[in-house]
Parts: sequence; structure tokens; C-alpha cells
Amino acid sequence: MFRILPTFALISAFLQVAPLANAATDEEQNSAQPVDPVIEWNRTLLAIVRTPGAQPATIHSTRNFAILHAAIYDAVNNIDPRFSPYLVRLPDVPRSASRIAAADQAAHDVLAFLYPAFQASLDAELQQDFALLPDNERKAQGIAVGQAVAGQLLAARSADGANVTPPPYVPGNQPGDYQLTPPNFAPADFTQWPQVTPFALEQADEFRPSPPPALTSDLYTEVFNEVKSLGFINSTTRTAEQTEIGRFWNGNIQDFWNEIAQTAALQRHLNLEHSARLFALLNISLADTAIAFFEAKYTYNFWRPVTAIRLADTDGNPQTEPDPTWLPLTTKTAPDPSYPGAHSAISKAGATVLSFYLGDQFTFDVTSESLASDATFHSLLRSGGGSGTEPYLRRATLPH
Repeated sequence: MFRILPTFALISAFLQVAPLANAATDEEQNSAQPVDPVIEWNRTLLAIVRTPGAQPATIHSTRNFAILHAAIYDAVNNIDPRFSPYLVRLPDVPRSASRIAAADQAAHDVLAFLYPAFQASLDAELQQDFALLPDNERKAQGIAVGQAVAGQLLAARSADGANVTPPPYVPGNQPGDYQLTPPNFAPADFTQWPQVTPFALEQADEFRPSPPPALTSDLYTEVFNEVKSLGFINSTTRTAEQTEIGRFWNGNIQDFWNEIAQTAALQRHLNLEHSARLFALLNISLADTAIAFFEAKYTYNFWRPVTAIRLADTDGNPQTEPDPTWLPLTTKTAPDPSYPGAHSAISKAGATVLSFYLGDQFTFDVTSESLASDATFHSLLRSGGGSGTEPYLRRATLPH
């Protein structure tokens, strides 16, 4: 299990977690914008990454969410410095500057740089937002702050290792070694991600988990047989509810947690400063979790269930039986080593941040990227309390 709480403590130290105060500022109360810029631009990025082909195949989207929300947070916080900045400290920022204009400009500049194909629509969105603000010196000051913060953050991440050509992966040939998986045998992805500079961690292996269980251990045997039975594409032991839960969460899990955070922020009526801080905490945590789990994945290089089950006669364990035609419920397998699990790591990080910031008791809606249905949760208590989140998702009501 990833040690999420120490990781979160490091990030919180940057952003100086303090008691939550939700009072809207005068600018927000007088603004004609229907939703605060944090939620608006987060929705815009979700729409972009869900557009086929828009997200570069070798860039993990958690990085871009983190850059976006770090820029919004630092832009707002430089004008009204209630908390410690994440990275950018601008000199002589006028307190009169528009925080809304600064957030809009910073978000626009980050997304336009990261997704140049969307420049026209992003420009139009920015101008629509600016049309709702008084055309005065405060607005001009805020725009300048947003531009400066976005520029510095993008420059700071320009050589973080994300954009290098991913090194080719050469699978091992011993039992337990990760192999390219059927039916499509896609090449291993994000092989450069262990070397990406973290946003808050000192180094990617700072909280590396212990190795996976030995192939002949009782724990391995138990998990092997459970996955073989419940995870099979044509399983007769998996319930209909379990099938729908598995299909529902078969998507980019970081997108789900950003949707959950949107619902929670709107429900709690967070003001701009606190929305900016919440989404910065969340997305920096998710980005560093992704860097950390890829570092662990490519350290241990542990095989996927489809390989383990098909080649069980090679694992030296008399309690595991092979099935040479076995495929998982989703048919295709994510093209990277199995340990540690990405969904569980991301979900534990997301649940920890939201539970810490907002408490356990709130309802939220989240839309599946794989099914045309919603899930309604009544608490984060269980999803935040275990070694991962997926085992606790039976609290969902499907469909909604």
C-alpha cells in the first residue's frame, strides 16, 4: 500500500493547510460568472482529455491537471496571500488585482500551451469570461498576474522529463516478469514516467511500497484464485453488480476524482481561494502518485493477471492452475506492470485529500467514461479508509 498520508503532508506543507472558511469575496459576490474559474477550467480540461486523440499518448494527464491547478492556485494566492505559494512568488502584486481575471488568464495560458490544437476554443472561453468582468484596472492587473504565474510554472516544468522519448521496454523471461499482454500485445507505456520530476515529493521512490508477494506464498495463491474466478471475462462467480462496478470504473481514474471534487466543491460552496487550494492539493497529489507508482511498477516489473493465469504452470506453485485462454472482463489490459495498482493508488490519494479537506460526509455524483450511467455515493468514509478504493465501491447505486 502506498503511504499516502506522508505524501499528502508534504504537499500540504507547500499549500499551508488551514481551517476552512467559505465566505465569498466581494469580487465573487458581484461577479456575473455562473461558476468559479477553478470549476470552469477543470471542466474544460476534462472535456479536452476525453476528446479522442487530444491527450498526447506519452504524457500522463495527471501532470497537466497538476500544472493547471498549481497555476490557478498561485495566481489567486499571489493577489491574496492567505496560504503559502506552491512555486511562484511575484513581487509587488497589487491587492486590488482581480483574482477571477488572474485565475482565468493563468488557466487559459496553461491549457493553450499544453493543448495548442484547442487554442481557438480556449481563446473564446477566456474572452467570454472577461466579458463578465468590469473592464477596469483591477481586471488588467489580474490578467498580468495570471500571465506571469502561468509562464513561470510552464517554464519550471519544461525540463521535467515528461516530454522525452519513452525508452523501449524489454520484457523479462522469468516467471513473474511482466510480459506484453493479449489480445493486442500493446507496447509498455509511460516508461519514462519514473524519471519525471515530482511536484512535491523529493524523489519518485520516496514511498516505494514493499515488493509483491512471492509466487509460492499463500497470499499470492489467494489473490490469484480470486482474480482468476471473479475477473474472467465470462465469470460465473461474479455478480451482476460486481460486473457493472468493474465496467463503470474502467476509465482514467484521475478524471473521476476531478469530477468528484467538482461536486464536493459546489456542494460546500467553496470560495475561489479554497476551491483553488483544494484542486491544487488534489491534482498535485494525483500527479505525484502517478510518478511514484510508475517508478514502483518499473522497479518490480510484475506480471499481469492474464499472463500469470495463462502461465501458471511455470510459477512453481502447485495451488495455481493455468488457463491458456483466460481474458479479463475488460478484454484488454493496461500496458504496464501490474504492481502497484494504478486505480487503487490514485483513488486512495483522491479520497485522502477530499476526506482531509472536506470530511467524510457528503454526497457526490460521478459519470463513468465506459457506461452511460452515474453513481451516487453517500460518503467517502469507506473509500478513504482501506488499502485502496475499488473494494469499497459497492456503496454506489447503479444506474443513477
